[in-house]
Amino acid sequence: MALWRTQQFVPIRVLMVEYGPGYLADHCCAKGHMLLCLEGKLDTELEDGRRFTLAPGQSYHVADNAEPHRSSTQTGAKLYIVD
Repeated sequence: MALWRTQQFVPIRVLMVEYGPGYLADHCCAKGHMLLCLEGKLDTELEDGRRFTLAPGQSYHVADNAEPHRSSTQTGAKLYIVD
């Protein structure tokens, strides 16, 4: 399950995203983001195979087309995203 609340401020998009337990994105995303984990844990797999886990209070940022990535979570996660 994925619930997205989105507000567009051209050219910036702000999102509150909730991923349910067992969520796995069906594609690698090449869009740049600034992402803050608010609750749960988010696993990020880069196209080159590297993996990272974000816990509440941790963040990452990536530029457009810099590090294609795919998100998943076993426990569920709530995120604040700007792209």
